[in-house]
Amino acid sequence: MELMKRIILNLQIVVQERVHLPTSDHFSRWLEAVLFFFKFKTSQEVTIRIVDPDESKALNWRYRRQNIATNILSFPFEIPSINDLKISLLGDLVICGSIVEKEAQEQQKRLREHWAHMVIHGSLHLLGYDHITLEHAKHMEVIETQIMRNLGYSDPYKEISSSSISLKKNF
Repeated sequence: MELMKRIILNLQIVVQERVHLPTSDHFSRWLEAVLFFFKFKTSQEVTIRIVDPDESKALNWRYRRQNIATNILSFPFEIPSINDLKISLLGDLVICGSIVEKEAQEQQKRLREHWAHMVIHGSLHLLGYDHITLEHAKHMEVIETQIMRNLGYSDPYKEISSSSISLKKNF
């Protein structure tokens, strides 16, 4: 798959603990794959912030009223109602690195693939996808799986019961 450079990545790494992070090139490649899948014609800007559990928990509480650290939070950019304004900002992804590592180990997944899945999953939220209902969850999983396969990765849901992960509130 040939990807065009359509991502402007703002990468913020603010973790205090030791985690094995992908490179900015990895993050860009995963974001590019999402834009390629949806045939975006213009560049898009995304901020990815890698945080510790304390920040993840604080943000999850503030914006979702869940008092627990989570693997990823997505904050889509809300476009102001100014017709002539051309904005290419998709939004922000906040990822808790230690949770991603722990999940990869627990689910016996390759760490880089799990990171890719988190970025792709979060990006779909930026584009308006959700997994609130089983129907939406299945639709979102199909797209995630196809993008992962386009990148040469395995199906992120193949060893996990679809219904048990799709409706979890920790994505």
